Amino acid sequence: MPFEPASDILSDYTVLDLTRVRSGPTCVRQLADWGANVIKIENPDTAGSDMGGSRQGSDFQNLHRNKRSMVLNLKDPDGVAIFKTMAATADVVVENYRPDVKFRLGIDYETLRAINPRIVYASISGFGQDGPLAGRPGFDQIAQGMGGLMSITGTPGEGPMRVGIPIADLTAGGFAAQGVLLALLGREKTGEGQWVQTSLLQAQIAMLDFQAARWLMDSDVPKQAGNDHPTSIPTGVFTTSDGYINIACAGQHIWLRLKDELADPRMDHKDYADQPSRSKNRVPLNAIINENTSQKSTGYWVARLAEIGVPCGEINNIQQVFENPQVQHLGMARDVVSQERGPSQIVGQPIKMSRSQAEIRRPPPTKGQHTAEILAEFGYSDDEIGSFASRGIT
Repeated sequence: MPFEPASDILSDYTVLDLTRVRSGPTCVRQLADWGANVIKIENPDTAGSDMGGSRQGSDFQNLHRNKRSMVLNLKDPDGVAIFKTMAATADVVVENYRPDVKFRLGIDYETLRAINPRIVYASISGFGQDGPLAGRPGFDQIAQGMGGLMSITGTPGEGPMRVGIPIADLTAGGFAAQGVLLALLGREKTGEGQWVQTSLLQAQIAMLDFQAARWLMDSDVPKQAGNDHPTSIPTGVFTTSDGYINIACAGQHIWLRLKDELADPRMDHKDYADQPSRSKNRVPLNAIINENTSQKSTGYWVARLAEIGVPCGEINNIQQVFENPQVQHLGMARDVVSQERGPSQIVGQPIKMSRSQAEIRRPPPTKGQHTAEILAEFGYSDDEIGSFASRGIT
């Protein structure tokens, strides 16, 4: 089956995908969903754990849609030669090996640039392509800790806490995809590609955002605040008669709306009159609000506070997320017919555009499913393709 783009936007671009685990596949998934011709290159001895677990598992199925797969032994000189032939006309290469691996294989940026000056080469690593920690193996939770996130996540006094998703992996993949798109735009001006680099550590630090700025500009080291927002107060989790609710009072005008709605005279005290006072007296204020919200249901408070312009929301488990009418309206669960699992659903794109759409055109490929098809597209004859397979190169 020939390449069928998932969208029109990137359909003119061919991406050679050397990625594994999560950060790299996350990057390439973005490119595939928006129409790039993604060729997922797998080594003959690739373990399932390197590809997001079992091919029939939900993780793999979600990561590797809209891609084609070929097997290519890059430890064999002939396999490298095939890869270089492909790179000569491809637009993008994405890899997330340890920094030294691509040089040992002979497929690093400078080598491929000599073959194809227009190539955009994206590298994702744990800690950067050079520097004192470049050789360390990278892992999401390690980056969460080293990048400061675990020091500001969780309840005070309970020790460091990771967040519930591999956020360093996911954001590094997102930044890498952004870098690829920027490099392709830059190529329109210069005619030349670039080496795009990011790492789990860099991505994690960038995601600290205002918490990092508090240190850089004010020498303020942020601490854990649990469910309380560090600066907008009161913002946090409050008990209702049947569960919990998030309430966010960002600004004096919203605070006044909440105070008037709850009509508790204790909230008129000078200790809560302005943001600095509420910050200093956060604990007793939260207790007062909690006493009030616990008297009625989550549904009541969501409806009432939304009506008066106080940001609020229920706290859903993942099942409840996808049962939410607004989430269903946004189309965040997308249908796919998996080759391993049959009719299934995977997570949709969070980006909507007025003309172009990102579709799920292909389920995740079986290993090497498109090897012969792809080699033929790059000009290899049937005899050559058969020879490669018999010699264990593909």
